[in-house]
Amino acid sequence: MSWMGISDLPTFVIAVLVFLAIPGPGTFALLTATGRGGIRAGYAAFLGLAIGDQLLLWLAAAGVAALLAANPLLFRGVQWLGAAYLLWIGVQLLRSRGGSGGMVALGNGHWFRQGILVTLLNPKAVLFYMAFFPLFIDPAQHRGVATFAAMSALICLLGLLYCSLLILAGSAVRARVARDPRIATWLRRIAGACLVGFGVRLAAN
Repeated sequence: MSWMGISDLPTFVIAVLVFLAIPGPGTFALLTATGRGGIRAGYAAFLGLAIGDQLLLWLAAAGVAALLAANPLLFRGVQWLGAAYLLWIGVQLLRSRGGSGGMVALGNGHWFRQGILVTLLNPKAVLFYMAFFPLFIDPAQHRGVATFAAMSALICLLGLLYCSLLILAGSAVRARVARDPRIATWLRRIAGACLVGFGVRLAAN
């Protein structure tokens, strides 16, 4: 199934949801803001996280677009590397024995600004998007900027829906995860198993 140059749209959506569910700095920044400042603070932090994510996302998209235009054969090689990278992330998550994934120390107020910084100070996100985008691009039906715009819009929409659930759950979820780190560990392992499955499926295709 291809839509707007995105191949295997259902898998793309599921993969984005899996990545969102992995506990990380952004998740805990969002929960911290909500726990301390309420729903309004939670959405301020989400807006900052989303803008930072979009900046990194479009930096990666520019690199992928240039690669696709310059050498389609090399682009295919990058798709294989992307699948391998997905497998590697999945295996690392399965092996993870950490706790909550690093609580983010945020001061009261300025949630929007701090949300942006949490995202931009994670340079691995650019590498992730550089590996992730090629896996779901159909070179035969790719529409240039329109394809990347559709992908970024879907990521943003899914992020809004998922983060809204976190914001509504708010401090209760944060307190539970902080009290029982095994929850975060099992979430990572479930996500890791999904990513390994995605990597194998995408490599096979």
